[in-house]
Amino acid sequence: MNIRWLIRSQSIVTLASGMIYPYYLLFLKNLGNSYSKYGLAFAVFTISSAMVSQWIAPKLDRYALSILTISSMGMMMVMLLFPWVSSYVWVLVLQWIMGSCNALQKTSEKVLLADYTEKGARGGTVGSYHFWTSIASGFAVLLGGYLIDWLTIDALFYASALLYGISAWVVWRRRNS
Repeated sequence: MNIRWLIRSQSIVTLASGMIYPYYLLFLKNLGNSYSKYGLAFAVFTISSAMVSQWIAPKLDRYALSILTISSMGMMMVMLLFPWVSSYVWVLVLQWIMGSCNALQKTSEKVLLADYTEKGARGGTVGSYHFWTSIASGFAVLLGGYLIDWLTIDALFYASALLYGISAWVVWRRRNS
């Protein structure tokens, strides 16, 4: 089966998240927060991701494409909100939402990868999937650094939001085809 659409959409997601992640610590420091608060924010992200993954699991077999679209749309909205954040409490709220969207994305991508490959012939497709999403991650860090140098960290959030929106559109098109 052809899963180029999944590779494309998730490479875009990896690019969007990879642009933000390394510079997120700088964003928190600009808000005047400590490294320990960064640790708490990341813990909120991972705990919410773990909790939502358990809740969403039974729905994946039937709704994985919709869930994948929702995850990108949710991340797009969060990225649009981050430049307006002025309080650490809002950082934690957005981290909770981001962790939830991460669970939606990670679990649905795995189900779709399994659904769109055949048992005994998955290795090549999974290898290609990993290659392209990893390449996107590497370029994301470079691109993020240049965007911050030329513009501002806020521009990085907006660029990431745009990429999440494009990813949602790629998946949505697949769902409606």
